[in-house]
Amino acid sequence: MRQPRGDNRGVLDPARLRRRVRFRRHLPTPALRRHVEHYWLLDWDLSEPFTQHVVPHPAVNVVFARDGDGPVRAEVAGVGLELFSLTLTGVGTVSGVQFRPGGFRPFWPGPVAELTGRRLPFAALADRWPPAAAVVAAASAGSGATPADPCDGTDTARRRALDALLTSWAPVADPVDDDVVGLVEAIRADRTVLRVDDFARRHGVSTRRLQRLFVTHVGVGPKWVIRRYRLHEAIERAGGDPPDWATLAADLGYSDQAHLIRDFTAAVGVSPAAYARTVG
Repeated sequence: MRQPRGDNRGVLDPARLRRRVRFRRHLPTPALRRHVEHYWLLDWDLSEPFTQHVVPHPAVNVVFARDGDGPVRAEVAGVGLELFSLTLTGVGTVSGVQFRPGGFRPFWPGPVAELTGRRLPFAALADRWPPAAAVVAAASAGSGATPADPCDGTDTARRRALDALLTSWAPVADPVDDDVVGLVEAIRADRTVLRVDDFARRHGVSTRRLQRLFVTHVGVGPKWVIRRYRLHEAIERAGGDPPDWATLAADLGYSDQAHLIRDFTAAVGVSPAAYARTVG
């Protein structure tokens, strides 16, 4: 990768987001790219609250945030199972790390499924996760900043601070990690992947082992990953020229159009038609 991902998958009404806040992505240093998809940076100065909704990727995020001149807050966000809403007010900054699906496992001392559906501040993790303990200790001993402050300075300075932090965490990699990352990427890139058993057979692994690998390394099962990426495709399509929903449902592996619409509405909170009317 020479450039970060440029699509809007999972971000609801991305044009509205970019009108209200500064949002951009950057790649990490090459040594971290086997684990990290990109860094995402937000800055805002708002006269009224702004709420952004996201249908999460099957990925762990580490997030550093600061409101105004306050201290940096740090948290780990596991794979989100439901629509995520973030309300921004006043002045603030976020520097986030979106790991590749499966890419957080070398940094974490247990199955990644422990984090699924949870957002945990570093203070709650300090007793079992050394990176959190180091950040909490530095914050309590000094100015409230992390050892290298990822919420301060230019984009280049923030990116370098994140590079330094993650490199210092010394991930313990295993060849299986790269295998799982590659399997998830294959699901994301190939829209013809619709069934777990077919996918497992294609890659020479049993369905049971594939499920165990995904729960341990990604945090959710392969069926959930397939369905989430197909929903991302449907959301992306709904934000442009209205698709033929019956054809799209068939392309995405749904038994009928009604099933796709039900899943879309459950994930986004509104029907495809209602979402299409609000985008832009």
